[in-house]
Amino acid sequence: MNLPALRLVEQADRPDAGASVVVRELSVAFGANQVLDRLSLSIAPGEFVAIVGRSGCGKSTLLRAIMGLVPAGGGSIEVDRAAARLVFQEPRLLPWATVRDNVAVGAPAGLDRAERDRLIDARLAEVGLADKAEEWPGTLSGGQRQRVALARALISRPRLLALDEPLGALDALTRIEMQALVETVWNSEGFSALLVTHDVAEAVALADRVVVLEAGRVALDLSISLARPRRHGDAELAALEGLILDRLLGH
Repeated sequence: MNLPALRLVEQADRPDAGASVVVRELSVAFGANQVLDRLSLSIAPGEFVAIVGRSGCGKSTLLRAIMGLVPAGGGSIEVDRAAARLVFQEPRLLPWATVRDNVAVGAPAGLDRAERDRLIDARLAEVGLADKAEEWPGTLSGGQRQRVALARALISRPRLLALDEPLGALDALTRIEMQALVETVWNSEGFSALLVTHDVAEAVALADRVVVLEAGRVALDLSISLARPRRHGDAELAALEGLILDRLLGH
């Protein structure tokens, strides 16, 4: 089995903006199940791309292959994985550690204590949890736990943030609040974002492009050029959602 060719970017070569991703003819199979079939996709530095599709179409497999968690059977991936971080659907917090200590897990190595504490404080403030630093994960709401996971991913200043259904378990109102937070942080930090979601409305609200996968390939790559911030329920957003849903439902 051939592993994807990987071009690592040296620190000195990194631009100030987000990282680019280039996927060429990527194939991934699990036994006889061909999940990705010669798929090609590119993400520009600082771009926000959402991946949608039916269950089993290869969304999460694509994201995990880009992050190096799934080996490829063919094709190539160009990405700076050292500058990438992944946020899962489950917060995956350490229950025996405080919020502060959970965020510290993501801190870059080699920092002195004062600098690490400054970064932790800054990230917790950024996600609206400055007053929860000494709390235990078990005392937090689902949305607050996901904010901790986001702060943990952001503390290392990633140039690519991959999000694998991170808001899927939240109630509707909390989910909208978290969407706004993700967009705000993305705007301020300038990283590239790759979001896997089942929620077409979420994809259209957040992304510069929405990519629809079918049978392991890109079936639709739709640019979303609407001004930000976007309001759920706006007619233009609804029209784009309808276009994507028609493709997903085969209309």
